Amino acid sequence: MRRRNRAGQSALPPRPDFDALEAAAQRSGEQRLAFLAQIGDLNFAWSNNESMFIYVLMLLLDTSEAAAAIVFSTLNTTRSRLDLVQRLAKITLRDEAVKAELDEIVAAFSASTRLRNDLSHATFVIGAAGDITHTQSMKLEESKGQLRFGSRRAIDQQRLDQIAAAVSGLYALNRRIWDVLPKLERSMRADWDPEPSS
Repeated sequence: MRRRNRAGQSALPPRPDFDALEAAAQRSGEQRLAFLAQIGDLNFAWSNNESMFIYVLMLLLDTSEAAAAIVFSTLNTTRSRLDLVQRLAKITLRDEAVKAELDEIVAAFSASTRLRNDLSHATFVIGAAGDITHTQSMKLEESKGQLRFGSRRAIDQQRLDQIAAAVSGLYALNRRIWDVLPKLERSMRADWDPEPSS
C-alpha cells in the first residue's frame, strides 16, 4: 500500500547536508577510523575462521582440498556450510568427544556470525559531529504481528567492547580449529581403516 502524506509533502526523509557532514567527518575521523577498523578486524578474523571449514569438509568427505573448496563455495551461505558440517559429522564421526568439540566450534562461530552480519549489513547513522552514533539493522523484524525495519543500536563503549571480545574470541577459535583438525583426521582414519586381520 502506498503511503501518502496528508499535506502533500514528500514522505522521504530530508536530504542530508553533505557538505556539513563531510566537514564534521574531518573532525571526528579518529572515532570513525577506530570503529571501522574494529569492523575490519572482525571481518578479517571471521573470514579466516570460515575458510578453515574447508579442511573440516575435506576430512568429513574424505576428499581433496580442491574438491572440498568446490563444495564449500557451491554452498552460498555460511549457514548452509555449517549445516553440512554438522550433518556430515553426525553420520560419519564415531568419536563422541571429537563430535562434541566440533559442535562447540560451530556454535561459537555461529554466534560470531550473527555479530558480523549485524555490522556488515547495517547502515550507519552519522551524528551532527560527524561521528558514527548508531547502526541501523537492514533486517526486517517481526514482533507481535508487526513488521519493522531492523533495530537501531548505539555505538557506545559496551558495543565496542562486544566487538573487541568477538575479535579475540575468533582468534582463539582459529587456534581451536587448528587443534581439532588432527583429532578429526585421526578419528576419520580409524573409521576408514579396516580391522587388522587376525
